[in-house]
Amino acid sequence: QVQLVESGGGLVQAGGSLRLSCAASGNIFSNAAMGWYRQAPGKQRDLVARISSGGIVNYADFVKGRFTISRDNAKNTVYLQMNNLKPEDTAVYYCAAAPMIALLGVSGYWGQGTQVTVSS
Repeated sequence: QVQLVESGGGLVQAGGSLRLSCAASGNIFSNAAMGWYRQAPGKQRDLVARISSGGIVNYADFVKGRFTISRDNAKNTVYLQMNNLKPEDTAVYYCAAAPMIALLGVSGYWGQGTQVTVSS
């Protein structure tokens, strides 16, 4: 059974930084595509960034140049470094995992989410 546990959310002022972590258990991590999604109140859940098992990364346009996704296969952990945060980045951030990147966010596994709040 795969479990994803996020941490690192919190309250930060605009322009500040946070680093989210997602620790995965189960025999999936090293071969899985991993990603971060976010959902603000009343809005749909959107892809923020994703990373393939081979390390290929993709970012949503609204975070390019500010956020960086990375993974440490030895620690079964994926990270999201968020810099220059804006109030519109306020959302619940979810970690996701899937056997292949085409399935990420469609099927697979989700964490419980971590709240990120950016004050102006």
